[in-house]
Amino acid sequence: MQAADFFIMSSNRLSPVLIIYKQLIRESQKFTLYSYREYFIRRIRDEFRRNQDLKDRSKIDLLLKKAHSNLEIIRRQVIVGNLYKPQLSVMEFQSDRK
Repeated sequence: MQAADFFIMSSNRLSPVLIIYKQLIRESQKFTLYSYREYFIRRIRDEFRRNQDLKDRSKIDLLLKKAHSNLEIIRRQVIVGNLYKPQLSVMEFQSDRK
């Protein structure tokens, strides 16, 4: 099974793995702080790449449950993080000047 087959089911529907991956990435992009945003996106990509060759259905289901739990944590942290206006980092300050 190739990595592309793992993410897309035969009936042209997106697999639950791809759906949760996209949700995690989208939600992580809502962090206002650059360092948090980049940290979570990097961790999500690394974790999904590490498990892309996984074939054991029970292990995949367990990891999907964990991903859903992490999605809820990220959503809460985005809300809490956006309650306060942080000072811009050097990286954000440079991108805002362009």
